[in-house]
Amino acid sequence: MELEQALHAARALVLADLVAGDAADPDVVSLVEDAVAHRRWWVEQWPEGAAFLAGLVAQDVQDALLERHGRWPLCPVCTDAGDPHALSVEPELGPDPHWTCGKQAVVVAAVGSLATALRR
Repeated sequence: MELEQALHAARALVLADLVAGDAADPDVVSLVEDAVAHRRWWVEQWPEGAAFLAGLVAQDVQDALLERHGRWPLCPVCTDAGDPHALSVEPELGPDPHWTCGKQAVVVAAVGSLATALRR
């Protein structure tokens, strides 16, 4: 049951960030489902990794979007700099993942809370 809760929580957090950035089209939601299915197998092999699911699913979706649609999510901190770039998930493998701007070295928002950063 904990596994299912962790998977559902990761899905919800990533979907919330996609909705915040107006990127939750049906094909993109399918990418989330694919990432969750892939990570289900992964966490079944390594149950201790359940705390890392949100960050990993976010990274999986980000990678899939880059291949099909372009960078996501774009950094709201550097919007005026004329060099649009995507945020990164930190830590890459750890609990409590956050979207960060590597250029400014700042935490922008927790994964799942991107809406608060985009409203600024």
